Amino acid sequence: MKKVSIKNVVFGSSDLGLIAGPCVIENLDHALTMANAIKEVSDQSGINVIYKSSFDKANRSSISSFRGLGIDEGLSILEKVKVDTGLPVLTDIHEPSQALPVSEVADVIQIPAFLCRQTDLLIAAAKTEKAVNVKKGQFLAPWDMKNVVTKLEESSCGNILLTDRGTQFGYNNLVADMRSIPLMQELGYPIIFDATHSAQLPGAGGKTTSGMREMIPTLAKAAVAAGCNGIFMEVHDNIEEAMSDAATQWPLKDLLSLLLDLKAIRESLN
Repeated sequence: MKKVSIKNVVFGSSDLGLIAGPCVIENLDHALTMANAIKEVSDQSGINVIYKSSFDKANRSSISSFRGLGIDEGLSILEKVKVDTGLPVLTDIHEPSQALPVSEVADVIQIPAFLCRQTDLLIAAAKTEKAVNVKKGQFLAPWDMKNVVTKLEESSCGNILLTDRGTQFGYNNLVADMRSIPLMQELGYPIIFDATHSAQLPGAGGKTTSGMREMIPTLAKAAVAAGCNGIFMEVHDNIEEAMSDAATQWPLKDLLSLLLDLKAIRESLN
């Protein structure tokens, strides 16, 4: 398996990597508060972290839901986070035209699950020469990600991460199939497990996505035991007031204890 290094975060080594942050960028003060707090937890746990947050949530359930601050303000805030904390940052794109400006700030470009087969989007991300993290679509089998990898490789992208975030299981439900982790690892790149989105109940809230936050530790522990190379978690300091995906963001105050549990599982496998 190829190792993918983003500053001090290495996926594909014996260590576990972490991608964490709020679902959406809410404002500058909140982003800096969260990034500094997550960095402190990272230092305490010994698990290196990439800070993530979105400037736009283009696939919100309702047209009235908060989408984000937009690309210009969002990238400005992520740049300030990088300077203030020294953390690498990840954010997602929804259109090919966003790839180049995002690459000027982000260390990792993420492709959302619903868009993981969009060829033009993948090519645009690959051409930036940044690392690309692709969320596996809820509608795809693990082995179907081979075609996604081929699109990136043939567009000269060698630093690829694949993220499992659950598979559609009937209406308004997801199942996390831990077989997906070793199956996708056969494609030759590190596999991240998204412990928070995998706990979602898509659309179950009517105008919002619901979820089972209490299942996040179980899913994360199972994924680490199954050999994933990193964990993706959306984290918030006030989950009830989170402006996006409030039902499945993990409380900041509980992040350290969970990471220590995950690290212990990882170390037992090495």
